[in-house]
Amino acid sequence: MDFSSFLTSLGTSFVIFVILMILFALLSSKPGNNVVYYPNRILKGLDPFEGGSKTRNPFSWIKEALSSSEKDVIAMSGVDTAVYSVFLSTVLSILVLSGIILLPVLLPVSATDDGRKKQTTSKGTFNELDQLSMGNITVRSSRLWAFLIACYWVSLVTFYLLWKAYKHVTLMRSEVLKSPDPKSEQFAIVVRDIPAVPEGQTRKEQVDSYFKAIYPETFYRSMIVTDNKKVNKVWEELEGYKKKLIRAEAVYAGSKTTAKPEGIRPTNKTGFLGILGKTVDSIEYYNEKVNELVVKLESEQKVTLREKQQNAAIVFFSNRVVAASAAQSLHAQVVDHWSVLDSPEPRQLIWPNLKINYFGRELRQYIVYVIVAFTIFFYMIPITFISAVTTLNNLVKLIPFIKPIVRIKVLRTVLEAYLPQLALIIFLALLPKLLLALSKLEGIPSESHAVRAASGKYYYFTVLNVFIGVTIGGTLFSTFKEIEKDPNKLVPMLAESLPGNATFFLTYVALKFLVGYGLELSRIVPLIIYHLKRKYLCKTEAELRDAWSPGDLGYGTRVPNDMLIVTIVLCYSVIAPLIIPFGALYFGLGWLVLRNQALKVYVPSYESYGRMWPHMHNRILASLILYQVTMFGYFGVQKFVYAPLLLPLPIFSLIFGFVTAKKFYPAFQHPSLEVAAHSLKEVPNMELVFRSFVPPSLSSEKIEEDQFEDALSQVSRSTQVSRSTSFV
Repeated sequence: MDFSSFLTSLGTSFVIFVILMILFALLSSKPGNNVVYYPNRILKGLDPFEGGSKTRNPFSWIKEALSSSEKDVIAMSGVDTAVYSVFLSTVLSILVLSGIILLPVLLPVSATDDGRKKQTTSKGTFNELDQLSMGNITVRSSRLWAFLIACYWVSLVTFYLLWKAYKHVTLMRSEVLKSPDPKSEQFAIVVRDIPAVPEGQTRKEQVDSYFKAIYPETFYRSMIVTDNKKVNKVWEELEGYKKKLIRAEAVYAGSKTTAKPEGIRPTNKTGFLGILGKTVDSIEYYNEKVNELVVKLESEQKVTLREKQQNAAIVFFSNRVVAASAAQSLHAQVVDHWSVLDSPEPRQLIWPNLKINYFGRELRQYIVYVIVAFTIFFYMIPITFISAVTTLNNLVKLIPFIKPIVRIKVLRTVLEAYLPQLALIIFLALLPKLLLALSKLEGIPSESHAVRAASGKYYYFTVLNVFIGVTIGGTLFSTFKEIEKDPNKLVPMLAESLPGNATFFLTYVALKFLVGYGLELSRIVPLIIYHLKRKYLCKTEAELRDAWSPGDLGYGTRVPNDMLIVTIVLCYSVIAPLIIPFGALYFGLGWLVLRNQALKVYVPSYESYGRMWPHMHNRILASLILYQVTMFGYFGVQKFVYAPLLLPLPIFSLIFGFVTAKKFYPAFQHPSLEVAAHSLKEVPNMELVFRSFVPPSLSSEKIEEDQFEDALSQVSRSTQVSRSTSFV
């Protein structure tokens, strides 16, 4: 990519961003679009423009985002969103502090060295941007000292800010968990690997007697996990017919006019996909199906509760200190009996995974790791191919008939600026759902844990396939014949390619933050989808609400994509310092956009109280180590005799990671007892706590205590009568 293509890419991306900002300013001020731009506020019963300006302009959202506090973010979108904001601000601070030193020092050092330029211009391979990179420094030059010292500066800045952020997030998490408002999950633990039921006892009596013996004063009751596959299917079918009935009634009501007050009753066919079979009155038919399925559901609920109990349970305590202590205690002599963990929110539980035994989980984990490793390896082949093929010169070689098109200067410039980056972004969009499914296959018990696991897999995938794959791909494809003649040239050639590939990554980062965040803020796609659904599909209030439901931030893909940018910017921060401002813009704009979206748009689907932070911290540290190793290798290629002075850096990083894990991570694994010991403002209703964990398919309007008669043993019945009234 030449300098004009680079400027074209930046210019067009900026123009697109400005257009999207203008559209956002215009569209978000229209009352009919409030549900798209302010759904979080609307769902909380707040005025969409509360605290902001009703006369929108392209910059008012920035003022609102900057004036908001961390407490505002927690109140509107939870601790997880606030922690993600800390992540963005921490990386931004790392890049700003690094850039303050690196940009004014390294750019002049690179630009004023003519040695490398004289070597490369004869081959016609040098472009203007390379003059500002480490690639312009003469081999063995004393100027390399500046770059070596810069490596230490970036590392020290990262250590300091990561420590500060970890400490802050730990305090934030503890303050929220100290809240006097009782939370259901703080009074429960998840028990897995329950041994075989002793003769003469039910599963429920076995669990109740076991925990009653250990916690005689605070044990409340237990809920045995059941196999809900069949009852879930009946419940989902019932809910589907209820929605169809409401829709049919809405259609019928809408057909009534002054001229025809009796209206037109809707009809449908009962066969395949509603296009075959007998034609029936929709309202009557759906009413019949609902009544039929209600009876079937009640019957299946009783069968499930009595006959489909599994080797797992949710155990409830009347004291949250005891619950916190129980969650981190060893209850049995052997590891595969009575395993416990602190309970996630009821909405997070992945019920089918709770019954998987200890060795089954271990085996599944290793199998998934092997599958992910193969996925990374085999995905590297097409990504490497895409990164190589989608460069314009290689495309012309492969598809000669496009030469006339490529000769058009404007079109060539646009293709060079965007084609490889767009191909890569689209290709990566196919992967996240596969990795989330694989994570759940491991036997992970909660949604937030599964998202963290999938996020980790996606991070390693993007780093290995995008960062390393793109660098290797472009080099191998263009110089394969030369490597074939002399394989020993491979490592030097790859190292030499690093500054040149910085241009690709500069454009990639710019495209991500200008076009990506422009689309995020303007919400053009959700807006179009909402209005199309409202006009042509939605007939009921529930359907309309589903049409504008914003969902959550999607940490499983958002965090790994941000981590890829962290990796790219860190690894090129010294080699090509010009990438630092682009990285700072990405995370600075990302922080602003996130604030706006957190306060007004996205609704969290779960709350893990910041458990994503250790994952974020470790991935930033992994990126830092990759950067340090990359720089050591590049200094070796530059034949700088003092390159071994960089060897302590990865060691320091590993020590730093070990210390932070020992100091801070245990409080993220389990809530500390000093946090759980803070008093509550009211005594929790333990029956409501218990009911909050009942799966929707096992709950109904007619549900009574006797429906759980086999979920209540004599032990828990007596406990309910005589249990302690002490609550903490």
